[in-house]
Amino acid sequence: MPYQTLEGGRVPIRMWTDPSTVEDVALEQLRNVSELPWIEGLAVMPDVHYGKGATVGSVIAMRDAVSPAAVGVDIGCGMTAVRSTLTVEDMPDDLSKLRARIEKAIPVGRGSHKDPVDPSALPFLKERGWYDFWKGFDELHPASRAKLGRARDQMGSLGGGNHFVELCADGDGSIWVVLHSGSRNIGNDLAGHHIEAARKLPHNQDLPDRDLAVFLAGTPEMDAYRHDLFWAQEYARRNRAVMIALLQQVVTKEFGARRAKWGEVISCHHNYVAEESYGGADLLVTRKGAIRAGAGDLGIIPGSMATGTYIVRGLGNETAYNSASHGAGRRMSRNKARKAFTVEDLVAQTAGVECRKDSGVLDEIPGAYKDLETVIQAQSDLVRVVAHLRQLICVKG
Repeated sequence: MPYQTLEGGRVPIRMWTDPSTVEDVALEQLRNVSELPWIEGLAVMPDVHYGKGATVGSVIAMRDAVSPAAVGVDIGCGMTAVRSTLTVEDMPDDLSKLRARIEKAIPVGRGSHKDPVDPSALPFLKERGWYDFWKGFDELHPASRAKLGRARDQMGSLGGGNHFVELCADGDGSIWVVLHSGSRNIGNDLAGHHIEAARKLPHNQDLPDRDLAVFLAGTPEMDAYRHDLFWAQEYARRNRAVMIALLQQVVTKEFGARRAKWGEVISCHHNYVAEESYGGADLLVTRKGAIRAGAGDLGIIPGSMATGTYIVRGLGNETAYNSASHGAGRRMSRNKARKAFTVEDLVAQTAGVECRKDSGVLDEIPGAYKDLETVIQAQSDLVRVVAHLRQLICVKG
């Protein structure tokens, strides 16, 4: 599907979906973004929907400016996946015990580890440089430095909402482990400080939407934000790396090291900022609810609790700033989903998946999300499908 163009303020709004299907409030957010003085371009992914601060599914390219609210509060939120040598034939009929072992190994919701995870004790963890990484905590925003203990304990924990850990099977019957999580409380905390600081700056007082307040290059505020932003993005990446290693450890212990071997780990952010060049210009590209899909890049696009996940390879479409959707995208708010569906609906829609089937996750029911197949088809010029994974186990907070 080729993109459609809406008239914007300073730049056109390029949309990889039918504009008539997008909520009015989201369209208003996008128009406000297109009017920012520093905007260079705006691409909108097919999973687009209204979001706090800025639209989910938006790719915003700016010159010498970045909006912390356009990144979101879960800095570095993203996906990680890895394929195993196990197959569906290796799986027991009853997956509840395996699900329980996963939930014991990886804290969910507001939970954290009782003691910080020791990276050296995880044989599947390839990350190095932990000393230097944690040393960087001392240079974060002063108001966040007292939370070092919590940040350490939450390293390797899932969180709640739409975050998940899954065991899936692809079309060939191979077993994958997949997870979705971000920078936990420390990312949220840092984002909050900087969003508030940006709103107070003089150059942001006349913006069409104060939520889009920006930091400008060459200022102390921008330097401070970029430092904390990139640290939080690294925290999120390492958090997923620890969790995927814990998950691999659980599965390997369950089935044995001879049967459970592991392939390449795929990891991608979808709430983040990157320094990229387009048309000879150095830009700051903010992806909120979008993954990088440069030529050859492997990416992960999930659906909902029962509609699976796509592993994709980027086609390098610069019209979209080398981007693709981050998932199916919500078609209704959490509150509306709770009112529109029942627990019985949840049980029916997650049939065949070992997962929670109670009111605590009703707002995550598959019916609250857009159709994943339609979203994938709408970006055929952005990514090529590598594999379609179907959930066997889904763990949520």
